[in-house]
Amino acid sequence: MLRRVYRQFLMFLTPMLLIASCGGNPDPLPRHGSSPIAQPLPGTIPDKAPPPVVAESAIVVDIGSGRVLYAKNADLPRPVASTQKIVTALCVLESGDIDKRVKIDVSDTQCEPTKLYLKPGEVYSRRDLLKVLMVKSANDVGRALARDVAGSQERFAQVMNQRAAALGMRQSRFQNPHGLPAANQFSTARDMAIAARQAYRSPLLRSFMATREMVFTYNNGKTIKLENTNRILKTVPYCNGMKTGTTNAAGRCLICTGELDNRAVIVVVLKSNTPNIWKDSENLLRWALERPVS
Repeated sequence: MLRRVYRQFLMFLTPMLLIASCGGNPDPLPRHGSSPIAQPLPGTIPDKAPPPVVAESAIVVDIGSGRVLYAKNADLPRPVASTQKIVTALCVLESGDIDKRVKIDVSDTQCEPTKLYLKPGEVYSRRDLLKVLMVKSANDVGRALARDVAGSQERFAQVMNQRAAALGMRQSRFQNPHGLPAANQFSTARDMAIAARQAYRSPLLRSFMATREMVFTYNNGKTIKLENTNRILKTVPYCNGMKTGTTNAAGRCLICTGELDNRAVIVVVLKSNTPNIWKDSENLLRWALERPVS
């Protein structure tokens, strides 16, 4: 009797295991204490050794599977500067009504150093401001969007932390929408890769972060040409985003993405320096993607 019950149980279980192992199910939600970006798995890492990396933390992740191809101090908490604007962008986009008009408040202008120099009383759409945030990383734009979405910078930080936790970013804490230094504000290379992978799923955010240059029009009709702060967009033809960041505490940081031969990867480089931030990022991107198609 017991043998018959056991055989019936196996007949029921085996098809379920086959579906899961063949990729028939979507990515599962992370369990408590786990990360949706797994440790390296066989068959995904390039044959050649990874390039040396000067940055103190780095990670390379396959976007399709979430598998880690390379990691260096990927779980070490540290400031990530303006790369956390990726989380800001996710929260703004997911709040809805991307074409809502935003009236600039005097409090939005009270930040340094990178600014678009918006003036109180001016009105712009969330869509236009979000694009500027991703291309030029203007901190006054980040403050305006945060206030518009949540009512204050503090409440928007709560929104960011709730979204980060829901994504499985286990070692992140945000205090503002722009990444300027703040006490108890930090993330990791792995966590920022999680945020980047989620942002990559949005065609709108991808188009913004891939924009090499744009023209922004102020309410008075004045225009300004803005160039993307991500230089890799110009040096690597298959690079298609994402976001730079720089403060004294965080060093030079860059998250970049690329697609080549039906592969797509995220490269996160944190706490590098001016001579090496572009070299580290480009070398890792080329290492991950410029290889024979299996």
